[in-house]
Amino acid sequence: MAFKQNEDFPFSLLSDQDKAVGTTYQVLRDPEEQFADFPKRISYLIDPDGVIVKAYEVSDPQGHAAVVVADLAAAQR
Repeated sequence: MAFKQNEDFPFSLLSDQDKAVGTTYQVLRDPEEQFADFPKRISYLIDPDGVIVKAYEVSDPQGHAAVVVADLAAAQR
């Protein structure tokens, strides 16, 4: 809770200690992989009905938001 407040996030944060969410969203790495303790960088474009429209493996964190915004704009046309 302190991190959320310190960063002034307007949304709740999730702590996935049992890795249930990571398993559901298929972001866990194989135990043999480098950085196995960290989830993959994947984000999702989700429609108002809660349906995943697109999944992104994030390889360029700086340019990622622009790609998602462009896809969102295209989906709204």
